[in-house]
Amino acid sequence: MSHGHGHGHGGHGGHGAAEQNRRRLAAALAVTATVLVAEAVGAFVSGSLALLADAGHMLTDVAGLVIALIAATLAARPASAQRTWGYRRAEVLAATLQAAALLAIGVFVLVEGVRRLLEPPEVHSGAMLTFGVIGLLGNVIALWLLLRGGGERNVNVRAAILEVVNDGLGSVAVIVAAGVIALTGWTRADALVSLLIGVLIVPRTLGLLRETTAVLLESTPPGLDLEDVRRHLLELPHVHAVHDLHASQITSGLPVLSAHVVLDESCFRDGHAPEILDRLQECVAEHFPVAVEHATFQLEPVGHSGHETSTHD
Repeated sequence: MSHGHGHGHGGHGGHGAAEQNRRRLAAALAVTATVLVAEAVGAFVSGSLALLADAGHMLTDVAGLVIALIAATLAARPASAQRTWGYRRAEVLAATLQAAALLAIGVFVLVEGVRRLLEPPEVHSGAMLTFGVIGLLGNVIALWLLLRGGGERNVNVRAAILEVVNDGLGSVAVIVAAGVIALTGWTRADALVSLLIGVLIVPRTLGLLRETTAVLLESTPPGLDLEDVRRHLLELPHVHAVHDLHASQITSGLPVLSAHVVLDESCFRDGHAPEILDRLQECVAEHFPVAVEHATFQLEPVGHSGHETSTHD
C-alpha cells in the first residue's frame, strides 16, 4: 500500500507575477529597440566603431529580450495532461540562451578590446558622446522597468536585466572613451574601457549559466541539504527509512521533492499513515531554508522493500 501527497500554491498570485514580468519585458524591449536604432544612426553619422559595437551589443539585447518575452508568455500557459508543469521551464531555457549569447558578447569585447589596443580606430568623439548618453538613458529606463516590483527574483527577468546592464556598461564605455579622446586625443582609451567591460560581463554570465544549467540537469536546489532532509524525516515517529529521495527545480523559485518513506506496519492498519504524511509535508515545507511546497511521498510498510525492483539512496 502506498500514499502520495503534494501541495500546490501560486494560483492567481503566480499568474499576476507572470503578467507583470511580461509587461516589464515588453516595455524594456520597446525602449531597447528604440535606442538600438538611435545608436545605429549615430554610428553611421560619426563613423565610430565603438558606437557600432555598442549597437551590436544592443541588437543582441533586443534578441535576448524577444526570447525572454516569448518564454514568459509560454510560461503563463496552463498545464495539460501532456505538459503537467505547463511551459514553466521555458523561462530557464530562454535564460540559458541569453546567458550563452552574453558570454559570446563578453568574449567578443575582450578580443575586440585587444585588437583596438593594438590598432586604435579613428573616431569622432562628439557624436560618440551624444549617442553614448542617449544609449545610457535608454538602458537606465529599461533597467528601471525590469526592476519594478521585484522582477529580479525571476531567472528569466534576471537574464534580461543582465542583458540591459551589459549594454549599459557599453554605453558608459562609449561615454568615457569619447570624453578621454575629446580631451587628450588618446584613442586607446576606447580599447581599455572595452576590456574592463569584458572582465565585468564574463564572470556574471558564467554564474547565470551555472544556475540555469543546474536547473536543466535537475540538480538539488542550492541551499537544500538532502542529507539534512533525510535526517529530519527519520526523526519523525514510526519512520524506519527514507530512500529514493530526490529534489530538483522546475524553474526558479519552484523546487520539488519526492521520497519513499518506510513506516511501521501498524500505521497502515490503525489509520496513522495520513497523520504522518501531513507531518512529512510540513517538515519539508517549513523546516528548511528552501521551502518545498510541491512534495510527493510514497509511504511503504516495512515488508514492502522486497517488492521493489530497485531503490536509490
